[in-house]
Amino acid sequence: MNTREKICKLKQEKDVVVLAHYYVDQEVQKLADFVGDSYALAKKAAETEQKNILFAGVSFMGESAKLLNPGKHVYILDQTAGCPMADMVTAEQVKEAREKYPEAAVVCYVNSNAAVKAESDVCVTSSNAVRVVEKLKQKQIYFIPDQHLAHFVAEMLPEKEFIYHDGYCPTHQKIDRESLLAAKAKHPEALVLSHPECAKEILELSDYAGSTAEIISYAKKCEAEEYIIATETGVFYQLEDENPQKKFYPVIDCQVCPDMKKNTLSRLEYALEHIGTKDLPEIELDEKTMEQAKQPLMQMLKLAR
Repeated sequence: MNTREKICKLKQEKDVVVLAHYYVDQEVQKLADFVGDSYALAKKAAETEQKNILFAGVSFMGESAKLLNPGKHVYILDQTAGCPMADMVTAEQVKEAREKYPEAAVVCYVNSNAAVKAESDVCVTSSNAVRVVEKLKQKQIYFIPDQHLAHFVAEMLPEKEFIYHDGYCPTHQKIDRESLLAAKAKHPEALVLSHPECAKEILELSDYAGSTAEIISYAKKCEAEEYIIATETGVFYQLEDENPQKKFYPVIDCQVCPDMKKNTLSRLEYALEHIGTKDLPEIELDEKTMEQAKQPLMQMLKLAR
């Protein structure tokens, strides 16, 4: 029995659904039951029927899945796979901001930990942020933690007043203007597709800005044959798989999230072998955090419809 056959057998035997983000290793994406961006995975986690959810992603994704499925067992492939951006805001900072800006709605990017979500009014993803914030009755918006996504949304909704946090994604932050100009010079016929976690100077040079799922959709529908992609290179698997006749180029060589890349095929096999044992700890949150942090996620799913 090869690795692929073993993984498929273990998923069935142990009643496990494997959810994988576009940024993880392509071999893991191939064997996942569902692959998507943060928004699609949040929705899928709320719809799944299996009693065990195994997340190929980072810690906040596993927490979100647990919040939406309190009666199920949720695990992530690697317990050390975190998100530096999520660590750039704390629950205490949110409480302080609420005192300073009592009229503001706290809009929390899903890339955040459960304790921060528990202090927020609504969560958003890069796919639905504009749609959700537009529907909020509050004019003043305190957006956490990503400053770049916040500015992207603010430009779309000039009627809102934004208060910015100083968080960012280190992987997208590495993508700089000079490198993008060099990539455009090297591939003059290529369209530039960027994630809104990139800095404004990158988005200004882009032909399209959207979430990973939206970038994939755009490339599939567009007739152009070449694209420069300004986001984590894990997305190249889906792009190339769906568009074998098209060419895709990174802006720089190091568009890689080290935490996402901890989700390997060998780690998937290990996780399935040890699910339900002490060697693969289940995600656990205290009851109060569960109750409070679930609300902004449910509000997001409601407003994003």
